[in-house]
Amino acid sequence: MKRYPSTTALRAFEAISRLGSVSAAAEELNLTRSAVSHQLNVLEDVVGFALTQKEGRGLTLTRKGESYALEVKKALTILLEASRVRDEEEMVGKLTISCAPGLANYWLSRKLSGFIKKYPKLSLHILTPSFPGDISNNDVDLFITYGNGSWSGKYVKQLITIQLFPVCSPHFFHKQGGLGHPSNLVKMPLFHLMNHTDWRVWLAANGVSHTELEGGVVFSDANLVQSAAIAGQGIAIGDNMVSGDALEKGLLIRPFEKSIESPRAYYLVTSPKNVERNDVAAFIDWLEGLISDAQSRYDRPNRGAL
Repeated sequence: MKRYPSTTALRAFEAISRLGSVSAAAEELNLTRSAVSHQLNVLEDVVGFALTQKEGRGLTLTRKGESYALEVKKALTILLEASRVRDEEEMVGKLTISCAPGLANYWLSRKLSGFIKKYPKLSLHILTPSFPGDISNNDVDLFITYGNGSWSGKYVKQLITIQLFPVCSPHFFHKQGGLGHPSNLVKMPLFHLMNHTDWRVWLAANGVSHTELEGGVVFSDANLVQSAAIAGQGIAIGDNMVSGDALEKGLLIRPFEKSIESPRAYYLVTSPKNVERNDVAAFIDWLEGLISDAQSRYDRPNRGAL
């Protein structure tokens, strides 16, 4: 294995192995069926072998899957006992989280009620970094950051991969009379985050190569990029997390179905010492549960596409 599996993925697999179906596991874990299937796929990718196989209309464990299920059950039992001890110790004090601005504004800040209800006496502080990928703030206990995963000497865990695709407001789309072929985009107002790279890569993947992008607006913050797109000022490169809620509400649409996987992803980064803290571990557990459900909802390839 190249990385540790998430506890959410392990719980999903354990429930499947015990209950015999994805649907039953989803009901027990209070997740969608697609979320549980996604976690099973993630776990198989991490361990490097198939855990289940189709049998009729259902599925069964492979031979390796049966052996792995026994070990997973042991590991989860140990974690469950540890979490019981942690929950018995009422969470108090201060927990400081640094989160990438776009994800903080358009996703994390809208999901906090569950954590606050569970740990009402824990003072949660949410910050945004001075610049993308910055993890230098010594007052921060846990970073949710966007990058390539290279932070030496730190505890690093990939949280979610990102799919990139153009987004614009319905008003902008209809005002233009549609956008036609992707090659037409170079003549329209494009919004960029930090530089032109994401647009160049997406256009190249759609047969628009060797394009010299000129003009447009370069923003330093994903908040500004998406806000400008929602306001109908032009077209931005969105993603399955930051843009997910706006797509569901119809504030943004996807004028083209094609998406590309970003070479970067969202990661959890902290010191090896901090990850042993009860409050940090509790926040990570809660966050991974949210991510599992969000990814199953937001990763449908034609969401908001025309």
